Amino acid sequence: MTPAIPLASIAPATGAPALPILFKALGDELRLQVLRLLKDESLNVSELCEVFQLKQSALSHHLKILVQANLLARKKEGTVTFYRREVPEGVQESLLAEVLRQIDATALSPLLQRGLLRVQAVREQHSRAFFRDNSERLREQQELIASWEDYSNATLHLLERTDNLADASVLEIGPGDGSLLPALAERAGSVTGLDNSEEMLALAKARTLRLENVVLVFGEAEGLLGDQRQFDVVIANMVLHHTPDPAALLRAAGQLLVPGGRIIISELCAHDQLWAREHCGDLWLGFEAGQLSDWAQAAGLESRAELFLAQRNGFQIQVRLFQKQTNK
Repeated sequence: MTPAIPLASIAPATGAPALPILFKALGDELRLQVLRLLKDESLNVSELCEVFQLKQSALSHHLKILVQANLLARKKEGTVTFYRREVPEGVQESLLAEVLRQIDATALSPLLQRGLLRVQAVREQHSRAFFRDNSERLREQQELIASWEDYSNATLHLLERTDNLADASVLEIGPGDGSLLPALAERAGSVTGLDNSEEMLALAKARTLRLENVVLVFGEAEGLLGDQRQFDVVIANMVLHHTPDPAALLRAAGQLLVPGGRIIISELCAHDQLWAREHCGDLWLGFEAGQLSDWAQAAGLESRAELFLAQRNGFQIQVRLFQKQTNK
């Protein structure tokens, strides 16, 4: 009897998984649902268990198979492992891209949508609690990671590329204590500061009392969509890593832009310094530049400029300028 050939021995030389491994991973409905769920999300094991209402022992087996098939990537942050969908590449890129396109053609089930909302609600509660309890000393803590002066100056530099800036409308999402709002008010026709922390808005109000072209709004970016408001420029400085669903925030920001409008994002590059979670309320340990680019592209935004700034304690900031496509 001829001995069976190990699957590993017939994998392509490029390191791509053997087709039997790939098709095995795709041959289970639960694993397809995991891939569908993680299209725009990065979730840890506990969060995935909450969404699917499964014990970790039951779900871990499926996650392992998806990782072996190069369909999922995992990243360990301390004792917590996060999973996200792998970007198709290599000799199987076209095959994987089509497979994922077919998977995404089916909408996420209402059950999983509700589970995802529960996870995001918990993340948001943690974030709001941090800003509520630390509003007075937040700047001091954040300076341990990133210099406000560095990324605010870079933001203003990119903002000044805007045509007819003196007549432009600017939205700053998450203005914090409002430190940047006076500089924005000097340059733009109108400025709106949007924050979901009443404590931070109170600090911002104290800085902008005499600025007639600044309006402060309590709420989320998605809330402005119902008002059918649009802006020439949206600014989000060091906001995404505090946001339960960064991809959704980018999509909402894109919808709030006029065609051809611009969004400026300052964000931490991916890092592994876990103390930032406790001391600065970070939900995410930064982002890869490619990850931001993918989210922006999905939101109908095209990259126009980028700056990378080295910071103290080994951190790095990316300041990105994206523009809304005029045909979207």
